[in-house]
Amino acid sequence: MSLKDLKIKTNIVKRIHSESKSYATELEYQQKRIDKFIEENRDEYDIKKQKEVLEETLKMIPDCKNRLQKAYQELQNLVNINNPSWEGTDELAKAKETLETVKF
Repeated sequence: MSLKDLKIKTNIVKRIHSESKSYATELEYQQKRIDKFIEENRDEYDIKKQKEVLEETLKMIPDCKNRLQKAYQELQNLVNINNPSWEGTDELAKAKETLETVKF
């Protein structure tokens, strides 16, 4: 494994973590939107469509979590290799920082 591999794995974890946060934000937004539609007595069709969007978001969250968990473990394993040539490199520091930030 090279520093390039370490950097790639780090970026994968960052990207999936960001995606995970986006889904959580989208979930909250959609639920508030549905509540607002119900409160305003909007057309049932509009409410139904918003609920479908909410369901799609709910389906994506477990998949995203599984991908994040797998990517996190792969990065953790790579960091644990303790490659002496990586000591003091920015890539290793960023990988460790990412693992600390994401934490499982």
